[in-house]
Amino acid sequence: MIKNIDLSTMTREELESYAAKLTTEKEVLSAKLNWYEEQYKLSRSKLFGASSEQTPFDQLSFFNEAEFEVSDKLIPEISIEDIKPPAKKKKGRKAEITNNLPTTVVEYTLTGDDLICKKCNSEMQEMKTEIRKELIVIPAQVQVKEHIKHYYVCRSCDREGIESNIVGAEVPNPVLRNSLASPSMIAYIMSRKYVEALPLYRQEQQLKKYGIEISRQTLANWMIRASDQHLKPLYKLMHQELVSKEVLFADETTAEVLNEPGREATTMSYMWLYRTGSDSVPIVLYDYQQGRSGDHAVNFLKGFKGFLHTDGYAGYHKLSKTKDGSPADVIQVGCFSHARRKWMEALMSITEKERPNATNINTGLEYCNKLFSIEKKLKELDYKKIFKRRTEEAKPIVSAYFEWLKSIEDKVIPKSLLGVAVNYSLNQQSHLENYLLDGRLEISNNRAERSIKPFVIGRKNFLFFNTPRGASSSAVIYSIVETAKENGLNPFPYLEYLFEKLPNIDKTDEKQLSELLPWSKSIPGYCKSLDKKNK
Repeated sequence: MIKNIDLSTMTREELESYAAKLTTEKEVLSAKLNWYEEQYKLSRSKLFGASSEQTPFDQLSFFNEAEFEVSDKLIPEISIEDIKPPAKKKKGRKAEITNNLPTTVVEYTLTGDDLICKKCNSEMQEMKTEIRKELIVIPAQVQVKEHIKHYYVCRSCDREGIESNIVGAEVPNPVLRNSLASPSMIAYIMSRKYVEALPLYRQEQQLKKYGIEISRQTLANWMIRASDQHLKPLYKLMHQELVSKEVLFADETTAEVLNEPGREATTMSYMWLYRTGSDSVPIVLYDYQQGRSGDHAVNFLKGFKGFLHTDGYAGYHKLSKTKDGSPADVIQVGCFSHARRKWMEALMSITEKERPNATNINTGLEYCNKLFSIEKKLKELDYKKIFKRRTEEAKPIVSAYFEWLKSIEDKVIPKSLLGVAVNYSLNQQSHLENYLLDGRLEISNNRAERSIKPFVIGRKNFLFFNTPRGASSSAVIYSIVETAKENGLNPFPYLEYLFEKLPNIDKTDEKQLSELLPWSKSIPGYCKSLDKKNK
């Protein structure tokens, strides 16, 4: 209800107090309205705009000298040579596609009377050949393989009254005892779910078309048993190898598990990811946990000493803090991609007409773009040269960036998207600067985000896990599959190879297990991926 106020009855002091109160209320409401407008524009931009965060060079204004003066030497201009023209269409694309594929040759020739010329009755001679190539698809087939084990007995021992000597022929151990599952069947179901993100209920439906009635519960049981009995020892060995490295990456995402003891079905659990960097063999490990506490990362990375790339989540700070104030074994490295994303969100919250005049947003984004443009030039260099070039080129820009942020910190509204961008970088300053400490480090945590993406895609298809045991088994399987892909292996033949070998070796023998790791030189050639990007 609107309250009527008679201003004529107020004294001068009361009028001034009332006017000040209205002014304050207007400022608060205006700030709230601006915040809601920013959130609305940002949500619309995310929903209907381009998902790419790339910014063309002519889209943003360069540094405004009136706002901030900086030497041209600190921020080098981008030359014409740095802007590459679009790549031309390659010739011989068909030959490139078919080069490594198995080939069946069918020849069409003339014989007998067909070789006689219809005009002069002379025998015709071959002049040339014409080759046409086609890609042939062989649909999946399901067959039954019977393993018949023959036993032999010594009849002479029987006649002499000696204890019978019975010997059976050697037969490979099954993947799962008392099961129809074969190495190829387990590998097929597993690769389709964890590589192609095809849920088990859809695989159940497809198997019915082949006349095979296997329920999704049975398929799920196969996945869990195969993971627990065979893949988990390999996972543990990979875990030992991972924590022995000096540069790691980490990330986490939500995972819904329906039947967790003592928890509601809608309560979110988490799938954590840890992986190595470019300085060592690729290892990608997933870890299912019921919460997001930083203690999970502390426990998983027990014994790790070195640099850990993360996003801005505070839970990771437990790894880099000590109770007595002594130097920590883990140095946390922040992510400039997340810092840059905050500036992009601020830019997306304003209209195209407003962008040229958004000096602070453009300046912050331009700082980040300069740092990333330097990184593009360092990709082919060794780590010592990368460290030297960063010290010479990137370090002055990073220093200028944080000096500029501190100069505008008090001039921005903290809860606005511009204020969020400023405060994010300032709060993460020590971590963001750490990538300059070693040439093996990276400017962002994108390596971890790319590795966790396959799980995120799979989650969109199968939505949730039924039990904690299923979630833990899935973490192990994702780890094996993604590490195999990172090491240039084709997941399906590699998994089939594992399920042929693992049931028949001593899984407590690290030497035998190490020969089955994805980067082992003993992995057969047919497990290699034909995808050139994975080599």
